[in-house]
Amino acid sequence: MNKKVKVICSVLTALLLATALGGCGSSTSSTTKTGKTIVVWSHLLQPEVDSLNKVAQQWAKKTGNTVKVQLDNSSFQAYLQAANSSKAPDIMYGIADDNLGTFQKANLLDEVPSGVIDKSKYVDTAIKAGSFGGKMYAVPMSIETYALFYNTDKVTTAPTTVDDLIAQAQKVGFQYDINNFYYSYAFMAANGGYVFKDKGKGNLDASNLGLGNAGSIKGLQTIQDFVTKYKFMTADIAGDKASSAFKDGKIGFYIGGPWDVAGFTKAGTKFAVAPLPGMPSFVGVQTSFVNAKSKSKTEAWDLIKYLQENNSPVLKTGNRVPALNSELAKPEYKDNKITSAFIAQVKNGQPMPNIAETSTIWNPAKNNLTLLTAGKLTPEAAAKALNDQVLQGIATQK
Repeated sequence: MNKKVKVICSVLTALLLATALGGCGSSTSSTTKTGKTIVVWSHLLQPEVDSLNKVAQQWAKKTGNTVKVQLDNSSFQAYLQAANSSKAPDIMYGIADDNLGTFQKANLLDEVPSGVIDKSKYVDTAIKAGSFGGKMYAVPMSIETYALFYNTDKVTTAPTTVDDLIAQAQKVGFQYDINNFYYSYAFMAANGGYVFKDKGKGNLDASNLGLGNAGSIKGLQTIQDFVTKYKFMTADIAGDKASSAFKDGKIGFYIGGPWDVAGFTKAGTKFAVAPLPGMPSFVGVQTSFVNAKSKSKTEAWDLIKYLQENNSPVLKTGNRVPALNSELAKPEYKDNKITSAFIAQVKNGQPMPNIAETSTIWNPAKNNLTLLTAGKLTPEAAAKALNDQVLQGIATQK
């Protein structure tokens, strides 16, 4: 999650600073003897980008166009500054949906044309993640969320309520990155707390916050109790310490994501994964979009459509969960006990807010959670402070 926060912060910096481009330049779309040249930047990992390139070259061969796929490890500052110049790519592929708001605010997202995807074939949460004002501006590629890991040597049956989790955890232990809002939000949302009011059709009301309501306060009380009442973990626990404790068999419960599976498996930890006990989680969606300034939008969208229809190799390379319902129904996902648990959680999750104001949440949330778990703030005071500070942050953006 820290990586997500850094990404969001870098986007904000890009809107305020006008610094030189940092090595991400690439030629823009241009007409060649064999058609158009489509430039794709990707924020996926290098093995995934290599796989993506293979699929893209199949499209190029089929259509007579040229595709240049490159890994982009820089901050989004480069994209924002290049968007109106000859250095901009035509496509950004594989970008987390909570970063889309800044691009949308800057009018850099081209609306998804009719016929590129059939929205009814995708997980609804994934469609919401790429929508603004009822219109789609980004195409979902994969989905991810967190869930409840439990040690099968210590736990017989996964809890289905928070009370059950607490009761069992008093015997076997429970830890997670508690001061990280990405995870702790689930306990607030379970009781009716929310970030921005969802007005439907991809409309989030940044002026209507639910971070200080009664549901959020109740959730914050539970979070504080984990540390001060039940002593499950220390107030300053970090995510790596919690995961290590679970990996080493010191605790029975841990909240984490698919990114933890490989490490636990390699360590020989005996574990299973279950949906969070009656709680919604944040759902991250890896998306792709076409630069609104591209001179080859028709070809770019045709390429995205092709990549969507043939992206199974890319997903498998990155061990990602697809956003297409038809893919999720395949035995390799449906019959995989670990993957199916994350899929079940996704269906009970909420998309990460995708508007630009989302960036104002993370630091105030971390600061107030830290004070809350240390016993320096009551749940009521923490909820009010968080709500007020986010509103102040939003005001400074205007």
